[in-house]
Amino acid sequence: MTDQRPILFLDVDGPLNPWRAAPHRRPDGYTTLRARPTGWERPRRALRVWLNPDHGPLLLDLGFRLVWATTWKAEANTWIAPVLGLPELPAVDWPQMHHLDPEGVHWKTRHLVATAAGRPFAWVDDEIGPTDRDWTARHHKGHALLHRVDPAKGLLPDDFTLLRNWASTQAES
Repeated sequence: MTDQRPILFLDVDGPLNPWRAAPHRRPDGYTTLRARPTGWERPRRALRVWLNPDHGPLLLDLGFRLVWATTWKAEANTWIAPVLGLPELPAVDWPQMHHLDPEGVHWKTRHLVATAAGRPFAWVDDEIGPTDRDWTARHHKGHALLHRVDPAKGLLPDDFTLLRNWASTQAES
């Protein structure tokens, strides 16, 4: 039997790592991780990543099938998942990253809609905009929730409530 829960496409930087928070002020409840993901060209030194270990159990309790939708790709299972207490999760394998889209949608949007293949999904990211919502509404046959998170704050209690409530409406459909 296949997993019938809606998909939650989960970005790391922004939702889980509030990378835009003041650099000298780690948010309450967060721990600092120094990471060197292999797929990244930039970091000569380790990246500073702030993660809140409480987010793992909250994510697992939302009622979604969790899928990494991040430039970290499957390396999120190596660096991020253990800190959050998450099991190994599937990761979107991007055919191309950081490209400009002819219709102005985020570079992830088209591929996430294709990956969902008509299934209900939510996408949590700090770079979602109105163009992505409009494009998804026109091209995705199922229900979709595109939820932008402030990259200076990361996921907050209201975000978890919104996601949990949305997932429960999909189970009733």
